[in-house]
Amino acid sequence: MKKRYDFAIVGGGLAGLTAALHLSQSGFQVIVFEKNTYPNHKVCGEYISNEVLPYLKFLGIDPFQLKAKHINQLLLTNHTGKKAEINLALGGFGISRFCLDHYLFEKVGQKAAIAFETITDIQFQHTHFVLETLSKKHFQATYVIGAFGKRSNLDKVLNRSFILKKTPWLAVKAHYKASFADDLVALHHFKGGYAGLSKVENNHVNCCYLVTYPVFKQYKNIEEFQEKVMRKNPHLNSFFSEAVSVFEKPLTISQISFERKNPVENHIFMIGDSASLIHPLCGNGMAMAIKSAKILAEIFIENNNTSQAELEKLYVSKWEKEFLGRLQTGSMLQKIVMNPALLTTGIRLNSYLKKLIPSLISKTHGQPF
Repeated sequence: MKKRYDFAIVGGGLAGLTAALHLSQSGFQVIVFEKNTYPNHKVCGEYISNEVLPYLKFLGIDPFQLKAKHINQLLLTNHTGKKAEINLALGGFGISRFCLDHYLFEKVGQKAAIAFETITDIQFQHTHFVLETLSKKHFQATYVIGAFGKRSNLDKVLNRSFILKKTPWLAVKAHYKASFADDLVALHHFKGGYAGLSKVENNHVNCCYLVTYPVFKQYKNIEEFQEKVMRKNPHLNSFFSEAVSVFEKPLTISQISFERKNPVENHIFMIGDSASLIHPLCGNGMAMAIKSAKILAEIFIENNNTSQAELEKLYVSKWEKEFLGRLQTGSMLQKIVMNPALLTTGIRLNSYLKKLIPSLISKTHGQPF
């Protein structure tokens, strides 16, 4: 049996690494479990709202030293190419998970332990947790933080309700060499889904799209789907006409669930996509992952002698206050974007009511913290 840590964080993505950095900088003994080595690409929109910049600065992270792109413009189009151009008042930045996660990993490694292991079981034993790995190693921790992403085998082990429900969503992501404005994030609708495009630190364009499987399965492969469906949107047709993929093949993830999840399950504190997933079109999933890590870390730092039960109640309360409204707005926006008539109406109305779309966007974002 290994030594007992204050925190075991299961998942070394954006939320897990941010929590590990904050907690370890505050003097806690932390271990992070991650099944993949760094650096690696992940299916992600790779746009982060500027609301997190003060917090990242507090942690000693400056994304612009990593050559992140300043983004302050949004282009929204329907399947026929009708468009709305919106100034993003808060703005954000574009940076790849390949770059940012690796940078965070290196910073966390200076303060905390990192184990490249797959956790297969987590047992709460009243005063501590015991974690078991695929290689049958065992670790002890006073608290466990779940940061294992959109879906994981651990969700099945923990018997989480959302994992039992089938979902039609498939996500595809690749990086391309293409001409594209540095300060722009584009959201393009097509039959059955929508695609987000924005530049990242190395001047590649990240194209990440979400599509319903019933629409996608009508075609032989990704290439045929992009050719016969996505390129009917003239903006996507223009992009793919010149774009050259820098990936050997696109990354995919299926069975993406937007079902409600509980921020605490089996006494495990969930952060990032493990706590809940906002619809990607909102462009705020990465910022929410970072903020959920901040909320949880601060609860432990400020409530050192509080019971497990009280800590759980406090986290659920603060998490719901911060994110429930965003998630509800995101769900509504997805219904609009996935309905061609409603999306077209919204684009037309925005030409007269310039604050319409920016107002909706603001409801899925927080203020700098």
